[in-house]
Amino acid sequence: MDLQQRDFSSFVESNSERPDVTIVMPVLNEVDSLPHCIGNALEALALMRTELDLSGEIVIADNGSTDGSQALATELGARVVPVAARGYGAALIGGCEAAFGRYIVMGDCDGSYNFTEGVAMVAKLEEGYDVCMGNRFKGGIAPGAMPWKNKHIGNPGLTGVLNLFFRSGIGDAHCGLRAIRKEAFSELKLSGSGMEFASEMVIKAALTKQRMTEVPATLSPDLRDRPPHLRPLRDGWRHLRYLFMLSPTWVFGVPAVIALGTAGVIFAIGLMHLLGLLPGTSFFGTSWSIVAGFLATCGHLGLIMAVATHFHGVRSGYRLMRPVFKRHEKLMTLEAALLSGLALCLAGAAGLGIVTYNWGQSGYLPLDNPLPLILSATVGAIGLQTLLGGFLLAIIGGNDNRLTPKAQDKTR
Repeated sequence: MDLQQRDFSSFVESNSERPDVTIVMPVLNEVDSLPHCIGNALEALALMRTELDLSGEIVIADNGSTDGSQALATELGARVVPVAARGYGAALIGGCEAAFGRYIVMGDCDGSYNFTEGVAMVAKLEEGYDVCMGNRFKGGIAPGAMPWKNKHIGNPGLTGVLNLFFRSGIGDAHCGLRAIRKEAFSELKLSGSGMEFASEMVIKAALTKQRMTEVPATLSPDLRDRPPHLRPLRDGWRHLRYLFMLSPTWVFGVPAVIALGTAGVIFAIGLMHLLGLLPGTSFFGTSWSIVAGFLATCGHLGLIMAVATHFHGVRSGYRLMRPVFKRHEKLMTLEAALLSGLALCLAGAAGLGIVTYNWGQSGYLPLDNPLPLILSATVGAIGLQTLLGGFLLAIIGGNDNRLTPKAQDKTR
């Protein structure tokens, strides 16, 4: 055991109480880079002791190594936590759950990150922030440390989409060096098992209004003699699909509003021509009216799905209730949804009855203008969807008559 390893062992032994900071590293066959990373983490903990008066520990979240990484990490003085669930995110979640510190610093165990830069991150947590991210584009990326497509396309593109959807304000959402309060980590209820964990943590921190900031971080070429576990196309897609799955506004809400708005314009112009409010023949004929009916029913279903997935996020604890729902939650009951749906169904049935009567009066000849028929059928379909949607929202809300779920109130 060299001098640095003996210093680390004495450092751990001298801190018998629960540490203030836990440095967590996910490990899968990293025997080549472990000595450097644990030594670097020792330097970081020593600086935290000197500059912040904080004690610390190192946790190795082992994801099933077969090269002796566990024994080496234990010999170097780290605490090894086996994580059975496979994946980068699963390893980090397991390591963070086992952390004793009230602050957690996490970073890859490949030598690409400098853990001493985590001192500034912990200092930000001491100031009251919940999450502190590293920003490699501000700190510097060494030649050969990141492929060109990742540096100029993948990371900026995914971070841009993330900020568009969730307004996190973070400039490098996928930096592997980051710090978080243990309490905040528990509140986020993270579940991403793969590389999408990086996005999930930032997204859920933004959704739950965690206080986030960032500091410069550097990225160096990793020390391993094998290819990295990262697969750009596969993991990039996993990140992107995760962004959409956690954004009901962009997956359901925005397309729904566009569909309903388009249908409304088509129906309105067609009705004004039918009633003589606009002269001439409408540009929107029968085919457009059918398209409008399709768009209206799909748009209405999209809105139901947007509200349902928003309420699911609130009930799961990683999303805060939108103010508009809080203001009207007394009106949002199963009974109100059922009455509204029933009224629309009756209105649609009445419209179809009138159309049928007029059709009979004309000797059942082809309709001159099928717009009333299409509009009545659309209203009836929306009414039926409202009935079914009311039950769906009530189930998500907790099998009660109120549609809004019991949110976890958080004062920040």
